[in-house]
Amino acid sequence: QTLYARAYSRIAMHETQFNSLRGHDYVDLVTFRRSGVGVYTPVWFAEVGGKLYVMTRSDSGKMKRIRNNPQVEVAACSARGRRLGPAISATARLAADQQAGRSAIRLKSWLARIPWVWSSKNVYLEIVPAG
Repeated sequence: QTLYARAYSRIAMHETQFNSLRGHDYVDLVTFRRSGVGVYTPVWFAEVGGKLYVMTRSDSGKMKRIRNNPQVEVAACSARGRRLGPAISATARLAADQQAGRSAIRLKSWLARIPWVWSSKNVYLEIVPAG
């Protein structure tokens, strides 16, 4: 882990239902098609105040699926999507505070600070535990 990631994990991770994600850089974000079939996607994430933030493009498939069905699952995973922990049921939506999502992701992952990752179509999702 990078110095920033270690500092971030000590400061930002609170005791929440997302505890199993502590110390990981990726989550397996499962969104659901209209048919109910899950689509598994490993993504960077950051947790702040009991909410997860994920960066995606506004025209991505996962964003379209979330617009149709905000129910998702998240689980700690490797960069290639191999699950490393239990699945957590959650609800996703477009973050009301896009800057909070951007700041959280950039603080946790230095790769998110590199210009090739930026796009005018990038948006941040806010994910909260279901229930």
